[in-house]
Amino acid sequence: MELQPMRYKDYIWPHNPHTYTISFQRQIAEHKVPFGRYCMQDLGQSCRILRGEGEFAGEGAYDEFKKLATVFYGGGPGLLVHPVWQISNAYFTALSVRQEPLPDYVAYSFEFRESFDGYSEALERLPDSGGTATVTSAVSAPRETHTVVQGDTLWRIALRYGTTLEELLAVNPTIKNPNLIVVGQEVVLP
Repeated sequence: MELQPMRYKDYIWPHNPHTYTISFQRQIAEHKVPFGRYCMQDLGQSCRILRGEGEFAGEGAYDEFKKLATVFYGGGPGLLVHPVWQISNAYFTALSVRQEPLPDYVAYSFEFRESFDGYSEALERLPDSGGTATVTSAVSAPRETHTVVQGDTLWRIALRYGTTLEELLAVNPTIKNPNLIVVGQEVVLP
């Protein structure tokens, strides 16, 4: 089975990197409670991190690495199309040369961090007229939020915005305990 080449923004790898690792993490907040107790709050997943290593070999290897470095210098997020994993909007966060670069051989490592900016994203592949896949992204507008201030409760927030506690909890799946919100926390409104 031949895999499609990895792509990021307008850069297409001439051959796929030889190693990949992917990391998932969950953020947990620990809150001190009087008399030596504590409670834990699940703040949800943090960004997914994709790391890998590859090499360019043969004539023009260093020039190929410079093309990849130019994409890195461009900054901002872009679509990362991996040959096996799902397509994601990601930031290119690290690029390293693992040895002295030679004109015909460059070993490198890279890191991408998946982006989630509060938007609901739907990524799909649509065939174009040439029969190859084109990646499109449908992004909906961000939802309105309320920033928690001293004295706020979810019940008060729901009352203020003409909704119910149940509706607030439905659009805020990271709030596991409706009695525990903190100042500065963003609460998505239905």
